[in-house]
Amino acid sequence: MSSQPETIAEHDTTAAGQIDLLHGLVAIPSLSGEERAAVTYLVQEMSARGLDAHIDAAGNAIGVKGNGPTRIVLLGHIDTVPGDIPVRVDDGVLHGRGSVDAKGPLATFVAAAEQASGQNATITVVGAVGEESIGSPGAHHAATWPAPDLCIIGEPSSWDAVCLGYRGTISFTYRLVQAGRHTAGPGETVGELGVQFWNLLLAEIQRLNGDSEGFHSIGTSLRSINTSTDGLYDTVEMSIGIRIPPAVPSARVLEIIDGLRDRAEIELHGVQEGYSTNKRNPMTAPFLRAIRAEGGNPRFTRKLGTADMTVVGPVWQCPIVAYGPGDAALDHTPEERIDLDDYVRAVRVLTAVLDAV
Repeated sequence: MSSQPETIAEHDTTAAGQIDLLHGLVAIPSLSGEERAAVTYLVQEMSARGLDAHIDAAGNAIGVKGNGPTRIVLLGHIDTVPGDIPVRVDDGVLHGRGSVDAKGPLATFVAAAEQASGQNATITVVGAVGEESIGSPGAHHAATWPAPDLCIIGEPSSWDAVCLGYRGTISFTYRLVQAGRHTAGPGETVGELGVQFWNLLLAEIQRLNGDSEGFHSIGTSLRSINTSTDGLYDTVEMSIGIRIPPAVPSARVLEIIDGLRDRAEIELHGVQEGYSTNKRNPMTAPFLRAIRAEGGNPRFTRKLGTADMTVVGPVWQCPIVAYGPGDAALDHTPEERIDLDDYVRAVRVLTAVLDAV
């Protein structure tokens, strides 16, 4: 492999192979909707590592290890957001788009499944497509399967932390068209009307939030605002995202949006409820033990973003957590990178968990 990480020599042979897997996966671009090359690579790697691997009807990479009675699904996603970050390793840190979100966790799943005994479990690794921008078709396809006994979602939690929940999302476009007018004339421009809608929406969300903060609050994001004219009619379009905690149903927020839109058209692109679990499940104790065995101080988190937990969790209703190496603060940023020692630690942690449950 070109650009071979210099730190591989510092690791044992097993860890070197795990790093090769991650390096190769990150090196293959896989924007949402353009994952085929990376999926093919991952299927080949899973097959070479002893998993029964194939590409399913949704385009997901699937690998199965063992045939034990406990059915465990390790659901990661293989697609990334845009952004060309040259793949390189500096001082034991792998830089590249997707290294954190979420090829690091996905490679951890494959490497841990390879190392796990598979005697007591049937482990299914999923490299799902389309999580970042096209509605998670891969996870929705997986959700049609019979519910497993346990599920782990592949997202960056840090190697020494386990994530118990994610907020849901409402993604929509606000579009208002009105007859053109001279800027010196009376009345409000479409841009001004769009800004009014946004400010009213913020005020309503703030009222609904009350004293709630962080994971338990509703978050808002004005992703873009654009005005245009054809000489006769003026148009304003705003792309808006709203994050909703599990305690707030999407219907309540959609009702607010509809009440504020007036003459504007609202085009929904995706609605997903928030989902959260608790510490009382069969995976908690094995994760705590495994993280401590690696010298970590285990902790639990809940994330402000959205992940495929919100897709399969409500359907499967099985014990579920999210786990994976990497600093989530680096998601989608120009500085996306993952510490290789943390990645190898995460593989050992997850292997121990798979052998224990």
